[in-house]
Amino acid sequence: MMLAMRGGLLALLFFPVTAAAEDLVATRADDGTEIARLHVPEGTGWCVLWHHSVEGFEVSDCYENRDGRMVLVQSHLPDFAAGLGHIPGRGEQVSDGAGGYFILNIDEPVPGNAYILRPGLGHVDHRLQVGNRAVSLSAAAPRERVQIALTGDADK
Repeated sequence: MMLAMRGGLLALLFFPVTAAAEDLVATRADDGTEIARLHVPEGTGWCVLWHHSVEGFEVSDCYENRDGRMVLVQSHLPDFAAGLGHIPGRGEQVSDGAGGYFILNIDEPVPGNAYILRPGLGHVDHRLQVGNRAVSLSAAAPRERVQIALTGDADK
């Protein structure tokens, strides 16, 4: 029995358990200061929301935690304004019934489970939203480089 226990302990040393990615963390890219930490368990999602800088309407990119991977699932664009549009072959464009459109079934994993965003000032108001909770990245770090990452407990 002692030999079996010793073998089990050795296995733990050589095969570390990785923590599931369940936290969405926003940090200042330049110094690593944490701006927000939101819990997003496997199978749940979140959105990055902002107002178009010229037209003022709200745009959204929505993600999901799929097996610990950050996956872009869909976008909502209320208009074909400057800088917005659908890339053929990247998801399916459908009407939102109000003059805008959704891009559904994008299903695009984000390399490295992280990306950099530079939040806009004032009315642009880039926000992270998980359920009913929203955090303004524009208020915390306007025009700064902000990393948005899906991390696990071991990454804290």
